[in-house]
Amino acid sequence: MSFADFQFDDSINQALEQAGFTEPTLIQQLAIPPALDGRDVLASAPTGTGKTLAFVLPAIQYLLDFPRRDPGFCRVLVMTPTRELAFQVYEEFKQLAQYTKLNVGVITGGINYGSHKDTLEKNNDILVATPGRLTEYLDEESFQADEVEVLILDEADRMLDMGFIGEMNRIVLEARRRRQTFLFSATLEGLNLERFAERALKEPEQIEAVPSRKEKAKILQWLHLADDNVHKLALLTHILKQEDATKAIVFVKTRERLASLTGQLESAGIKCCWLQGEMPQDKRLQAVQRFSKGQVPVLIATDIAARGLDIDDISHVINYDMPRSADTYVHRIGRTGRAGKKGTAISLIEAHDMAMVAKVERYTEQKLKRRVIDSLRPKHKAAKIGSKKKKPGKLAAKKLAKKAPKK
Repeated sequence: MSFADFQFDDSINQALEQAGFTEPTLIQQLAIPPALDGRDVLASAPTGTGKTLAFVLPAIQYLLDFPRRDPGFCRVLVMTPTRELAFQVYEEFKQLAQYTKLNVGVITGGINYGSHKDTLEKNNDILVATPGRLTEYLDEESFQADEVEVLILDEADRMLDMGFIGEMNRIVLEARRRRQTFLFSATLEGLNLERFAERALKEPEQIEAVPSRKEKAKILQWLHLADDNVHKLALLTHILKQEDATKAIVFVKTRERLASLTGQLESAGIKCCWLQGEMPQDKRLQAVQRFSKGQVPVLIATDIAARGLDIDDISHVINYDMPRSADTYVHRIGRTGRAGKKGTAISLIEAHDMAMVAKVERYTEQKLKRRVIDSLRPKHKAAKIGSKKKKPGKLAAKKLAKKAPKK
């Protein structure tokens, strides 16, 4: 199957050709046809499977099929959980609408109102925004959502996890005249998501784009056992100094860990940048840009800060700290092995992490291989995760006592 099969407008085909897109991914093959037919879409797809294009292309085609009659606020509204993702989606729209006369705008937190004033006042066709900032403008009546015809909720599960349920409900209510709604999520499980989807969508086409075993195999996964923090740091430093670690994301659990690890790697001669929550927008964008362009080979990030990151050619994802859930693990490693390329995901495991390793292996149905670096062999064996034997109850204990031979 090729993009030509969708019969997009020539301006879209020209942009696709220039961007080097020829064959649609699984989520694009499944989501684009019902979206072009005017149906609501409820879709789940892991990070890095091309879901952004799955809603960008139908949205642009819709605007070309039904041109604007009067000037006004945006007709396509895209909600994303984070500023980085908002800017990445904005760039995708700009790239694929470059041969049209459509206007694209972006509004996020961390930027003052003066910068957004022009975006809000000009004749916008497509607006990409984060929920918190857009709700502020709804309150101030600087923005009106009653002209929205297509509402797109990207990474809806993340927005709910981040506590944006009130803002999302508000935007769904304000955009009640819309013709179509697309909801994209990494998973369709969870009571909050199910309830929200029921309110937001009308008889949607439900799609679950599960990557094939072949696609999963593009990410090599293994773990190294670490005795303690000193040993773990030595393992990380060794891995990052290898020639194949050209662009690596290192995940940590806390901002404190992020701060200490950044200093330790810099001391070891490894250049790195970092992302954490509550970071000024200009510094966040600067860090992402330096890493994207290859000026710095290592990005250290917490899960919240890294949500929505979409950076090409990531060679390694390293779990310096294991995540709190198997679902987050899948999100993390999905940032490598994209666009048909191979990637590597390495977890550095201490004894207290073994329970999470077992959960990840059950969730992904894949065994994480154990590997050893000769010069950094662990001194301790891995703790085994097994079912705990129950202590016998009082009745069972009495029976055992009776059976025991008398001395």
